[in-house]
Amino acid sequence: MDRVADAFVWPFRDPEWVNKILIMGLILLIPIVGGINGLGWMLATLDRLRAGEEKLPPANFDYLGRGFQLFVVYLVYYVGLGFITAVLYVPAILILAQQGHDMSNTFLVALGIALLLLGAGVLTLASLALTFAMPSIVLAVSRGGIAGGLRVDMVVRTARRSLVNTLIAGLMLIAVHFVASLGLMICVIGVLFTNAYGLAMQAWIVRSFEMGPPQAA
Repeated sequence: MDRVADAFVWPFRDPEWVNKILIMGLILLIPIVGGINGLGWMLATLDRLRAGEEKLPPANFDYLGRGFQLFVVYLVYYVGLGFITAVLYVPAILILAQQGHDMSNTFLVALGIALLLLGAGVLTLASLALTFAMPSIVLAVSRGGIAGGLRVDMVVRTARRSLVNTLIAGLMLIAVHFVASLGLMICVIGVLFTNAYGLAMQAWIVRSFEMGPPQAA
């Protein structure tokens, strides 16, 4: 647990953390390209942690290639999530729209509302499941590229290897997303720090997940 908690403080161990995080924060402001490069920077950070080097990688545009791989995998998973949700939402919207024009049928209205609620529930649960699977997805991409990341069986197997470890990592990632959003909620300029800081935290969480529970080590 202490190893995971270190995710919040480890970036500050790099004497150049201010410059690196600030520059990466500026890069992340670039639409799409900045985000892709940020994903690659996170993977490069993971590589450094694997090598036992607790220093952030240089902040530049050298990470677009690796970041693109993770971006494509994320995109596929989220498109799949959107498709599953649309299977429930689209019929619900069509039913309710039709009932809004003609004489309402109580059964159809109830069916439309039920599909909307079911779609919302499925979206929430699937989004949480995807969040808890993120460490496994990142590890799969870091080892096998796009093809590895899309190996759903491998991702699920890695996530199920230690459900407690997966739960802790997922909860930490939810905390990271909250921290990353603080810069926007408190002060817009804070985004320059919190977004890049969040990526550094994600790398530590994924590395901790990869190492497994301390007793297993």
